[in-house]
Formats: sequence, structure tokens, C-alpha cells
Amino acid sequence: MKKYRVLIAKPGLDGHDRGAKIIAKYLQEQGYEVIYTGLNQSPEQIVTAALQEAVDAVGISVLSGSHNYVFPEVARQMREKGMEDVLLFGGGTIPEEDIPPLLAQGVKALFRPGTPLEDILKVLK
Repeated sequence: MKKYRVLIAKPGLDGHDRGAKIIAKYLQEQGYEVIYTGLNQSPEQIVTAALQEAVDAVGISVLSGSHNYVFPEVARQMREKGMEDVLLFGGGTIPEEDIPPLLAQGVKALFRPGTPLEDILKVLK
């Protein structure tokens, strides 16, 4: 049986990666294969890594306020590369009113601070 592969990425100049590392570790403990890209990734780098690693899902952590650029751009580039079957999800300090437009652009789920880790598993099925 193929192992479910998840790429966790930190875009832009946001240097706070504690949450991303917690998610990566939690998913590993749940049996997922996790690739963590590290800090300062561009949307292009994220999509390229996801394609090269043949992942099933891409998770992006945004705390810098750039969510209205990063998520749509990653979703667009994923569509351009034929990655419609790769699930895009994320989290961070995203205002509630920004979530519906991001979901409409191809993000499957967004998690805000304080969300139970188990909620992520409901999306990664």
C-alpha cells in the first residue's frame, strides 16, 4: 500500500516555523510521510518540490499576512502543472473573512490557531 505523502512549506519571509514543524511531526506520528521544505520558499519552489516529491497533499503555513497571495498562486501553479489531484491545505493567522475566497480558489481547508491537530486528519483522507 502506498504511503500518503505530504509536503509542508513555509513561504516568503515568515521566519516562524514552529507551527509547521508541529504539524509535520504530528503527521509523521500518524503514519504519513512528510517532506518539510524549510523557510523562505516561493510559490514556485513549493510547487516544484511537490511535483518532484510526488506528494498527495501540500500544506502551507502562513503567519505573515501574505495568505491572499500565496495560496492562490500555489493553487494556480499546481493547476498549470496538472496537479489537480494534489490536495492543498494550510493554516496560520488568516482572518475568518479571507477563508471563503481562498477555498473558492482551490484550497481544500484552512486551519486557524488553536485548531485541534486531529482536524487535519479529517482532510487528508
